[in-house]
Amino acid sequence: MADKVIYATYDDDMVLLEGAKKLVGKGIHIHDVFSPFPIHGIDPVIGIKQTRIAICGFIYGLIGLSLALTGMYYFMIYDWPMNIGGKPNDFFYQNIPAFVPISFEFTVLMAAHGMALTFFIRNWTLPGIKARNPYPYTTDDKFVMEIHPGDNHMSAEELTKHLNETGTIKVEER
Repeated sequence: MADKVIYATYDDDMVLLEGAKKLVGKGIHIHDVFSPFPIHGIDPVIGIKQTRIAICGFIYGLIGLSLALTGMYYFMIYDWPMNIGGKPNDFFYQNIPAFVPISFEFTVLMAAHGMALTFFIRNWTLPGIKARNPYPYTTDDKFVMEIHPGDNHMSAEELTKHLNETGTIKVEER
């Protein structure tokens, strides 16, 4: 029974959300939900924790800022100092106002690319990796709820009965 999975298909996101609330209220654990777009409010219902990708974005931004400032110091002051407009480039602090736009752009660039790569790696959506989505129509217009009977200490028949009460259009056991 632990290796069986029940998939309940819905044709409306609000019906799925209300059904998930009813099922969780009865003590049924929902393993995952597949949908073509984000369903607002489903995360706390099925017990998904808030993401920490913002922390990663901040760290990637700090790395980008550090690389930008280090690179500009090396290029403009140490390696090839230039006298631009009568302003000598002897010290780093004299040039910080000129470095602000490039530092900002590089910080944003590193944060965006780092968060995108982190998202792809964390969700296993890299090229060449087979999707975990059980039904292709969940990328178009249907919503699927995945429930493992072994996690709920119920038989598949009991779970199917509870799922049919929530407005599902199809319940399938694999």
